Amino acid sequence: MILQARLITRIALFAALIYVLAWATAPLLNVKLSFFLAFAAGFLWGFFPGLLAGGIGQWLWTFFNPYGPATPWVMIAQVAGMAACGLLGRMFRRYILAAPSRITKIAVLVLAAASCTLAFFIPVSLVDAWVYQPFWPRFIGGLPFVAISLAGNLFIFPLLFGVVLHLYERERARL
Repeated sequence: MILQARLITRIALFAALIYVLAWATAPLLNVKLSFFLAFAAGFLWGFFPGLLAGGIGQWLWTFFNPYGPATPWVMIAQVAGMAACGLLGRMFRRYILAAPSRITKIAVLVLAAASCTLAFFIPVSLVDAWVYQPFWPRFIGGLPFVAISLAGNLFIFPLLFGVVLHLYERERARL
């Protein structure tokens, strides 16, 4: 697959946005725009660009984190989880575009938000609990942070999706 310069630029821009907005939202506990941006990249440009934007952006945040880089296993889980959000963006595109009503579209976006959150936090929580032990107390102790992130994403995805839909329509008009 040969990536055009325009697509490479867009992937780099979204990866940089994931990194910068992770910094900007760091004080908000686990409410992050990163999930939405990775999802949007996959929705707009497909599986591979979504995977790259999410994976690279999360790697930047995980490696250059103000609290120090994550351990290698946790870093791999975080990068894979955010890359999965990019993949999910492409997978949900058909259902979002085919939604017959605004309510249905919102319901699909809520499902997409929950899917992205779980695709990220299931591997991250399991690896974190495995690395830092004791497993069950660590895993259960992290669930409130997952719930905060889930609640944030359930609000962010439907709220901001209009911008992505506008970008999608502009991209299709250029073809």
